[in-house]
Amino acid sequence: MHGLPLKPSAMNVSRIALLTALLSSTQACADSPPPAQTAKTKPATAAKATGSDAAVRAGLNKLAPGIKITSIKPSPVAGFDEVVVDGRVVYVSSDGKFLLQGALVETATRRNLTDISEAAERRPLLAGVPAARKISFAPADPKYRVTVFTDIDCGYCRKMHTQIDEYNRLGIAIDYLFFPRTGPGTESFRKAVTVWCSPDRRVALTSAKNGKNLPEKDCANAIAQDYALARRVGADGTPAVYALNGMQLGGYLSPKDLLKALKNLNN
Repeated sequence: MHGLPLKPSAMNVSRIALLTALLSSTQACADSPPPAQTAKTKPATAAKATGSDAAVRAGLNKLAPGIKITSIKPSPVAGFDEVVVDGRVVYVSSDGKFLLQGALVETATRRNLTDISEAAERRPLLAGVPAARKISFAPADPKYRVTVFTDIDCGYCRKMHTQIDEYNRLGIAIDYLFFPRTGPGTESFRKAVTVWCSPDRRVALTSAKNGKNLPEKDCANAIAQDYALARRVGADGTPAVYALNGMQLGGYLSPKDLLKALKNLNN
């Protein structure tokens, strides 16, 4: 973890940039996935907070004015609160003076408690997405199901989609949502809208990912909703792959590696 004093005047530019990168979604294509963690068991009992939510909010607002805080609750570390910002967990001293960012690991079990907390935040958000908003590629009787935030112009997203038949053969259903990493009003965003507005979204998505230029279409669509959700769950690149329990399994994972990660969640 990195401990940062919550006084902008005492922080150098690189540290401010580091925090900014954490608290905003970086829209870069994910080259390598983080290691999968299991959320099967509950985190350790949280220590009682020694300060107030107001102190924590005040401290973070000094560092990043206007910051959007989703939740504040006691963390497993005495004297620190667990704070969720844009789907990411950070730890702030209960007096609002210090911030820790990084993985909080329970030494006895080796569990990554930060990943588990972030998964718990994501799970209801992802579960609340209606099937009609997803572009799904699934076998007849899937053993596993993952949500993948994708971008038509991301190289690893395209690589992943070329292997869609193999994911399905291994019993993995892929539910796509859009996260055009260049943002609203860009070419990638318009391509996503075109796919969404096509008569057969599955065919259109495959064609677009294969580099075919589709005739531009427009209609009432869910791309802005998908984009906002990706930011809310903390997606920091594409593809971003999530299990049903909200755990991020990685960026790009080969079919065999994704199957292994999904099996590990149940061990």
